Order: sequence, then structure tokens, then C-alpha cells
Amino acid sequence: MELKILGPVRARVEDRSGGRTTTMRESDLGGTKPRTVLAVLLLARDGAVCDDRLSELLWGSRPPTTAIGQLHTYASRLRRELGREVPLLRVGRGYRLISRHLRIDYAEFLRLTTAGRQALAQGHPERAASQLRGALRLWRGDALTDVTPQLAAAERPRLEELQLEALEGRTEADLLLGEHGRLVCELTGLVARYPLRERLRAQLMIALCRSGRQADSLDVYRAGRRILTEELGVDPGPLLQAAHGAVLAGGTVATGGAVLAGVR
Repeated sequence: MELKILGPVRARVEDRSGGRTTTMRESDLGGTKPRTVLAVLLLARDGAVCDDRLSELLWGSRPPTTAIGQLHTYASRLRRELGREVPLLRVGRGYRLISRHLRIDYAEFLRLTTAGRQALAQGHPERAASQLRGALRLWRGDALTDVTPQLAAAERPRLEELQLEALEGRTEADLLLGEHGRLVCELTGLVARYPLRERLRAQLMIALCRSGRQADSLDVYRAGRRILTEELGVDPGPLLQAAHGAVLAGGTVATGGAVLAGVR
């Protein structure tokens, strides 16, 4: 059984229409609200979610008078669709989904990103790059694309931040592996898209400098300093300052990735 929330909320369930032959099919779970209930429970990671919180994420601050009854209906619909393999339990005045033995993209993403960060901190960039790439491949577009607006607003920014942190870790691992030439193009696009992400900007500076483009690297720093001052009213943080100092001191910055790791 596979349950997915890093993109459209979907489940791969047994197709029981084929007689004795067991095949798998992808299910959209029958509507926005059942998908929302499942996503909330998966995000809770085996924790119970109370009826009031589920109602808030389904209907906002003004749930209908029939909210609890409808919630029970959605839970029953999920049980029918997912089968006994997915224990969806009534716990007090709430619900809990037990995820043991299930394949859940969000749980796998967290496992791989944790392992990748640890590998990076322990000086194993090749392992880190592999694990973080695996984590990022689990994404199938924007997370939670077909749930209620209330759940999307509450959780999507946090999930996107986790995705960005994994991406920053992967590019740092690649930088430590000497992939600066290939990274220049990718990081240029990422910095244009996320101009306030200092870690990405510092990585681009190091990649440019190690590619023999010290002047361009310093231009990237100056642009970042201007954006931070104009939009946030702050100076560059330790990461950008360290990258700037490394570029000025080393020219080609042979150990630029280590500089980033040292001030992260």
C-alpha cells in the first residue's frame, strides 16, 4: 500500500474487480474532503487528530452543524477505499492512522533527508547527495495540490521549506564533490527564483569562483547584499560573509564546500 501527499494526494490500492488476480490501481480517494482527512492523518505521523482540528481544516472557522457526521462519513469512505491494510482508528474524539507497514512518501522523504543531513555533517558528501536526490525524487509537483485551501495554507509552506532545505543540502554535497561547473547554471536559476536564500547564494558564489569567475561571484554577493538590505533591512548573514571572505582570499576557492559546511 502506497500513500502519497508530496503532490496530488493519492493511494495505490488493490483493485478488487479482477477476480482472483490482484492488481494495483491509483485512487484519488473520492473527493477533496476525504483526501484532506487522509493527508492530515499522514502529516500527524501516527498521532491522533481531534475532530475540532479536522473540522477546522475541512471547513475553516465556520463548520456546518453536520460536521461531525460528515467527518465520520469521510472516515468510513477511506476505510472502504483503503481496506484493512490501513488501520484508521477512532480515538476518543478524533482519529488516528497507524502507518506501520505502509509506504508513505512523506515519511520516506523525512527519513532520507535526515540521513542525508547526517552524512553531510559527517563528511560523506557522495552518500549525502544520493540520499537527498532520492528524497527530492519523491516529489510529484507541489505538495497537497488537491486538498482544502485550509490544509494547503496550514501545511504547504512548511513542506516547501523542507523541500528547499533538501535541495540546498544536495547542491552543497555536489559542490563538495567538485561539481561546481555543472552547478553554476542550476544555482543561477535557483538564486533568481529564491533571491533571499543565503545558502543558495553562497553556493553560487563558491561555484562561480571555483570555475574561475571571481568577478561574477562578487557581483552575486553585492546583489544579495542589496536585496537583503532593501527587502529585509538586514546585512548578509555569516554564511554569505564567509563565502565573500573566501572568494576574496582564495580566488579559486579550492575548498569552497568546506567553507559553507563550517559556517552552516
